[in-house]
Amino acid sequence: MQRVILRELRRIMQRPRYLMTIAAGFVFACVFFISLLHEGQPQKLPVAVVDHDGSYLSRRLCHELEATPAVTVKAVYSTFNEARTAMQKGEIYAFYEIPAGTYNELLQFHSPHFGLYTNNAFLLGGSLSYKQLATFGTLAAGAVQREVLRKKGYTEDQIMGLIQPLSFDYHQIGNPWASYTPYILPAMLPAILAYMVLLHTIFIFVQEQHERTARGLFKKAGGNMMRAVVGKLVPYTAWYTLLGLLVNLVIFAFVKVPMEGSWLLLCLHMLLMVAAAQCVGVLIAGCVPDRMLAMSVGAIYGALGFSLSGFSFPVTSMLPAIQGISWLYPIRHYYLSYLHIAVYGNGLEHTWPHTCALLAFGVLLAVGVHMMMRQYDKNHEKATGRA
Repeated sequence: MQRVILRELRRIMQRPRYLMTIAAGFVFACVFFISLLHEGQPQKLPVAVVDHDGSYLSRRLCHELEATPAVTVKAVYSTFNEARTAMQKGEIYAFYEIPAGTYNELLQFHSPHFGLYTNNAFLLGGSLSYKQLATFGTLAAGAVQREVLRKKGYTEDQIMGLIQPLSFDYHQIGNPWASYTPYILPAMLPAILAYMVLLHTIFIFVQEQHERTARGLFKKAGGNMMRAVVGKLVPYTAWYTLLGLLVNLVIFAFVKVPMEGSWLLLCLHMLLMVAAAQCVGVLIAGCVPDRMLAMSVGAIYGALGFSLSGFSFPVTSMLPAIQGISWLYPIRHYYLSYLHIAVYGNGLEHTWPHTCALLAFGVLLAVGVHMMMRQYDKNHEKATGRA
């Protein structure tokens, strides 16, 4: 196997652009997501107000809304059509419509109705804007009701009992800041790495067939295909594992994502995830010897992993058959192991099913090696027949 490893290292040194390009792309993805989420979640989302009232109250509401850190009042319009046009152009995500006579109705102890419009075509911007404006509207209504009850002579305890008869004590486990950083970075970046590992593994093996160098690889391994495949994978396993450990170091040490469990155990699962992605790549390369078709199959399989891993949409809400398919993705097991280790502080006694699942991907490696051996024998017979 040592001869195969040295052969692969020479090939890497002769053409380092492949590894360097992949590493540069992964570093760009890391910098992009870390810089994108440096505030935890989007801030100062543009919203607007349609003020038909023009009173002290409406101006006070605009001022208080502007002080909210999550949104910023981009404009105050006088007509509904102006705000709708701005929303259709994507200039704002939501807007309030304050009807005329609002202040006078409040003075007469009536209940005016505000309009809240959001553009959910932009899912994140629209949902966050709606959440902020709806919360602000509830608080503003409570403040107005409190002033009205004060005018009527109620005490503060009576007022709070009427405004908020039930009080909830919220506990957000694992992410008390409601930040997107602990949610996205530890899941998205390893998923991108696994995707790159998969495609590059397929490429290096189908490239051997395309360049007709598989026979040399087979001879270097002493006629043992398993030794040839494993020896060829070892340098890439070390390289991609190093990238994974470095990105975890950045996530948990630099970005300060909480780590409740064992760092070494999470590193072990990173190594297993890289090796499992390589096993899937070997299987695809062995079953689909055509270079373009193999890369296409790997791209489709890997792209589905971003959804089936469970961090973008809960697997438990998918169809039962799809839930079973999710177990065929290494990133799914790594993500669940990350939750147990980093979020809940559990050890191997809770992660062992996913550890065993990642190890079970070695079966795919054996099947892929068998298919490569059959393909090699077929090509050798054709070459012998032509000779």
